[in-house]
Amino acid sequence: MTTKRQAQIEKQIQKIKEELDRLGPMRPGSLTRQYKRPKEKEGAYYQLSYTHKMRSRTEYVRPQFVEDIRGQVGVYRRFKKLVEKWVELAIEHSQLTMNPTRAKKGQRTNEKAKSRAK
Repeated sequence: MTTKRQAQIEKQIQKIKEELDRLGPMRPGSLTRQYKRPKEKEGAYYQLSYTHKMRSRTEYVRPQFVEDIRGQVGVYRRFKKLVEKWVELAIEHSQLTMNPTRAKKGQRTNEKAKSRAK
């Protein structure tokens, strides 16, 4: 079972790597529409807000670039999800390698931690 699961994990990680390789330009953050006069909803403009190297940043986005930036933000979200999944799989793979009798996704470890907390 363990070696079969490890092979499945390795295959999933390989698929993630391939998908990461196909990703295009990306930008972190969120793109929002703002208004100079919010009550009247007049003077609309777009801004991109993000944090990089522990610094919050805001950039204005010209109307002709809104769709490109929106797509890049979506690619970044996909990138983050893929990396998160890769890390989860890598942890499980490592646990199976170090302790082949360990239950899937550390369930046994979680149960031990809960019993210690009581």
